[in-house]
Amino acid sequence: MSTTGATADPLAALGSLPGVAESVESVRKAVDRVYGHRVMRRRSNEITSEAALRGARGSGALSGADWALEEVRRRTDFSGDDEARVMGAALRLTAEAGQLLSIWRQSPMRVLARLHLVAAATTGDEVGRPRQAGEPVQEPLVELPLPSAAEVSGRLEGLSELIIAGGSAPALVTAAVVHGELLALRPFVSHNGLVARAAERIVLVGSGLDPKSVCPAEVGHAELGRAAYLAALDGYVSGTPEGMAAWITHCGRAVGLGARESTAVCEALQRGAA
Repeated sequence: MSTTGATADPLAALGSLPGVAESVESVRKAVDRVYGHRVMRRRSNEITSEAALRGARGSGALSGADWALEEVRRRTDFSGDDEARVMGAALRLTAEAGQLLSIWRQSPMRVLARLHLVAAATTGDEVGRPRQAGEPVQEPLVELPLPSAAEVSGRLEGLSELIIAGGSAPALVTAAVVHGELLALRPFVSHNGLVARAAERIVLVGSGLDPKSVCPAEVGHAELGRAAYLAALDGYVSGTPEGMAAWITHCGRAVGLGARESTAVCEALQRGAA
């Protein structure tokens, strides 16, 4: 992770990068439109549930399980093949994320370990902890150079300290950095993309930007496409101001598209068509 300079609040410093403030404002307006919809005042639980399903579908698509929404909705067995297991992991993570909000600000590493445990759904020694030297990583869709286990440990500690310390950075900036750092590091032996997107959701919800979890960024990331996602991630990994700004604004577009998706669900419910 790189910032524009040594400050007491490096995440806040990222908010001054070109285009980031505009992205933050655009996201706030998109979120406000959803929360201001009349359906949200009466049926917010339904919107939250639908957003969770659609978010899981989007996250699964980015990890190689690009299923139609109705297939995700009707399926009950997620153990049959690799794609089914990916989608099952995405669904479990989406459900689990909401249970970890109170822990995140005090112990983000505990939350990340729990997310990996839930995603992996196995009991191996490598599950629920950062990878050790020499352990392979199964993340075929992210082909960036893999940081060493020692680098992973140091950067995770730094990220954890920033989260615990808090600060004045906009929620979008913090969420984007958490997401990008986890994808860049791939700290676990598997399921890093799914965990990174679940952590992004936790930040957006826990910060108060999207307290009812109705603006699934995963939907937007999937809609923008895997190629754009990976290109933006390259910008984050570069550590340049331009690259960091490009990644944050990409995440902002994803949140905005997630908000638009839930606005459409509200409209459909209002018409009695969903």
